[in-house]
Amino acid sequence: MRTYLDFEKPMAELERKLEEMKALAQQNNVDVSSAISLLENNITELRKDIFGKLTSWQRVQLSRHPDRPYTLDYIQLICDEFIELHGDRQVRDDPAMIGGLANINGQTFMIIGQQKGRNTKQRQHRNFGMPNPEGYRKALRLMKLAEKFNVPIVTLVDTPGAFPGMEAEERGQGEAIARNIKEMFLLKVPVICIIIGEGASGGAIGIAIGDRVLMLENTWYSVISPENCSTILWRSWDFKEQAAEAMKITARDMKNNKLIDGIVPEPLGGAHLDHAWMAAELKKTILSNFKEISSMSPQKRIDQRIDKFCAMGVVVE
Repeated sequence: MRTYLDFEKPMAELERKLEEMKALAQQNNVDVSSAISLLENNITELRKDIFGKLTSWQRVQLSRHPDRPYTLDYIQLICDEFIELHGDRQVRDDPAMIGGLANINGQTFMIIGQQKGRNTKQRQHRNFGMPNPEGYRKALRLMKLAEKFNVPIVTLVDTPGAFPGMEAEERGQGEAIARNIKEMFLLKVPVICIIIGEGASGGAIGIAIGDRVLMLENTWYSVISPENCSTILWRSWDFKEQAAEAMKITARDMKNNKLIDGIVPEPLGGAHLDHAWMAAELKKTILSNFKEISSMSPQKRIDQRIDKFCAMGVVVE
């Protein structure tokens, strides 16, 4: 069954009536196509009204929607073939970070991304999409492998943050992320980074240094989540909506502040309503951006990558 967020609930009753009407028409062989069409138009207009004025916090909620497609969903829908590669060759394989070689329209890519789970068991197995240091070291190993064989890299970011546990810190969580950031600046192959859900803190940027950094329309990207920001400023989660608005974390805010290179549109109502449409749009985005940046020389790509990130946050009085 579909999950409705609080601000989506006005549509729930109309959509329930629509399903009942369709079922009744099918059972009794009655033509109610005009009534169905009218109800569908009402639902579409209501959806346009709701999603045309989303707040920053509502977009945060959409980025966490339980029905939203995750990295493996996109891989399944976009790739003609995918071979997953495992392990960091030091500690273990981290299920929260997945990666492997993929074929998209005849072009080979190395796809790397964080993976969440659909149910309780999967979420525990994937550690809620929060990688350990070995996850970032696995990602870096795959990036260097891609560079060795001149394979372009695509990263899909969707994490509430790197795992903050004691054992992760003991194994060098900060060092692993910092090394990824440094090494990604110097990769000679094209790198495309896309935030497909949550993009939180160093856990996100550890695989998000690229020639193109893009965000899906209903995602967020920030050094801290609105809840944690609210906790620090007001000692309570109750002000998370105000924090989300003040932090300027949505795709539009990030684009206006020149912190990302583009926004990938989502279907009306969010990516969770049409996985196939969203995957097709993402595939088109990956291929078009790859075509643009693959024509540059490796050194030009590296120079532009470094200049882009070094220009962020610079203030000239």
